[in-house]
Amino acid sequence: MGRAFEYRKARKLKRWGNMSRTFTRIGKEITIAAKAGGPDPDCNPRLRALMQNAKAANMPKDTVERAIKKATDKDASDYKEITYEGYGPFGIAIFVEAATDNNTRTVANVRSYFNKHGGNLGTQGSLTFLFDHKSVFKIKAKEEVSLEDLELELIDYGVDELEHDEEEGNIVLYGAFEEFNNIQKYLEDNGFELVSAEFERIPNDLKDVTPEQREAINKLLDKLEEDEDVQNVFHNMKEED
Repeated sequence: MGRAFEYRKARKLKRWGNMSRTFTRIGKEITIAAKAGGPDPDCNPRLRALMQNAKAANMPKDTVERAIKKATDKDASDYKEITYEGYGPFGIAIFVEAATDNNTRTVANVRSYFNKHGGNLGTQGSLTFLFDHKSVFKIKAKEEVSLEDLELELIDYGVDELEHDEEEGNIVLYGAFEEFNNIQKYLEDNGFELVSAEFERIPNDLKDVTPEQREAINKLLDKLEEDEDVQNVFHNMKEED
């Protein structure tokens, strides 16, 4: 398996363990997408993909509908997507994605987490070079389509890595962040069943840590993950074997 696949699999197992947290995260993404591109999934590819993510996470249909409705509700919170970057203990790079209606509150919270756990918050863009921003699609495999043929076909649409998830029986595709719409259109036009579609920040170099160091770093990561404004937390700490 490739580097991106192994990193993503370990991270997903932890993040999707908290179901209510997952629903909140996806719900915010749905509201933001519906506000940006309209509430009709037939006319909004990003919303359509997020609704598949909600289905894969077993998110109730009425919860999805409420999230879409929030986009047109004048009294609802107006979420802005913001990123924060910094270093945790022992030089571990940490990239935080948030969706917030109060940036002053969120940045103060994120900074306090870093400070209290031996890290420091950096300037926006300072860690971009350490992570590859990827479009990640999970699709159902087709018996009549080989992985090799699919990979060759998708190169022209921006896919640069393809893996077979033998555990789930799905295919995971990785492509450039800016090619998301092109990849999604190809998959839909060619009748592939989309399981999920997300943006991931894959570290281009993983750092080894001791068990004691990992424990300290995880305290900061857990604190960030628990914040209601935080959507995703990425880092370059090597996962346990």
